[in-house]
Amino acid sequence: MTEPASSQRADLEKAVRTYGGYWDTTRGLRALRDAGHDPQEKRTRQILRDLASEGLLVKVEDRPVRYRAAHTD
Repeated sequence: MTEPASSQRADLEKAVRTYGGYWDTTRGLRALRDAGHDPQEKRTRQILRDLASEGLLVKVEDRPVRYRAAHTD
């Protein structure tokens, strides 16, 4: 089942806010599959970059790219 990209983004944002911790493409793909999507790796990486640019994630490693959920106190 392929959903609109905005829905994938919303579901990945929800997963990051719910579970926190470290995020990479693999974890993002798993979270989207668990939410019922058929995600593409390229789109998942773009969503993670978008969430980082909004401050929800902080990049902690370049290669391989890895993010940490920002603290929302």
